[in-house]
Amino acid sequence: MIKRYLDQTWEFLTSFQLTIVSLALLMVLVVLCTLAQVQMGTYGAVTTYMRSFFIWWGPQSSNWIFPVFPGGTLVGLVLTVNLLASTVKRLKFSWAKAGLWLVHLGLILLVSGEFVSAALQVDDRMAIEQGQTVNFAESSRFMELAVIDVTDQAYDDVYAVPTSVLSRSTSVKLPDSPITLNVKQYFPNAELTNRAPTQPPSLATMGVGASVHIEERAVVSTDDAINNTSAFIEPVAGGKSYGVWLVSIALGAPQSFTHEGRTYQMLMRPVRHYLPYALTLKKFSHDVYAGTEIPKNFSSLVQISNPTKGESRDVLIYMNQPLRYEGRTFYQASFGKGDTLSILQVVENPGWLIPYLSCVLVTLGLLVHFATSLRKSLKRRQEKQT
Repeated sequence: MIKRYLDQTWEFLTSFQLTIVSLALLMVLVVLCTLAQVQMGTYGAVTTYMRSFFIWWGPQSSNWIFPVFPGGTLVGLVLTVNLLASTVKRLKFSWAKAGLWLVHLGLILLVSGEFVSAALQVDDRMAIEQGQTVNFAESSRFMELAVIDVTDQAYDDVYAVPTSVLSRSTSVKLPDSPITLNVKQYFPNAELTNRAPTQPPSLATMGVGASVHIEERAVVSTDDAINNTSAFIEPVAGGKSYGVWLVSIALGAPQSFTHEGRTYQMLMRPVRHYLPYALTLKKFSHDVYAGTEIPKNFSSLVQISNPTKGESRDVLIYMNQPLRYEGRTFYQASFGKGDTLSILQVVENPGWLIPYLSCVLVTLGLLVHFATSLRKSLKRRQEKQT
């Protein structure tokens, strides 16, 4: 009985019909994802349709959601297993089949490369003004609560708490610090307004939050929208409470309190990834076509300073010509402040070579298979002539 079920499962996993269905589902997902980008943006659409096991749906008036369609992760996983199983079953391990083995391995690598990118790729941005030096990149999607000890003039001690921790914790102890943060309330996205006399009092007892009215809003995912991540935080140190503070990405300036002679600042900000090197913007250029205001080219002349390698050199980053350095790629993305601010998109993708390697394997496999078939054909023709 068990053997029969195992045989049926093996036949299902190696069936050509499963390959066709998986490819058809991927085509449907690509179309749905493309159409959804209009409302959800690129990040939201890709996350919902291509990087999920299921696509979920539910009535707007209800908290219930149901899986209504397989997501790209599930379909890609099934297709990968199908390609592996069918390759093992149908192709003999011989020189005559070497080309087909290379083709199948290339296809498997192409599909699995998306899993690597989904798991490991990091998309950040770096905003630099002319003359400014920056050694970190910021996330455009994820936020963190930063508590900064600014007492010493030479350096700052930074304690960063991701919002994923704030959302599920009621108390967070900062390592190597006397401070514990009590999370009173957390908002993935909120709207902040000046509190009217008729509105209920704020949870905040200290700082600007005491005069702010806050209302939770639905999380946004479009490319040009930012969630106003906010939280009510109570710092406690040495058994003493320093009041409840409102921290929000919508509040520009940090707020501070003092404990035993040391001053701490608190602010909500994009997650920062610090680099072992720094970039200095020496000049930003915004070129337009003569006699028009139509953009022609954006470029940033930056200086890379890497003390660990003793390296200091100038690099020009412009449209379609990114900087690839130390595992990251810097693209010219945008600008601002009267052409004095350059915004670079910083992408770290350990699997960026996988698609290229996949294409090489498929191409090489086709050439080997063609050469093998041609040799067999010529050999049969010679045998007939003799």
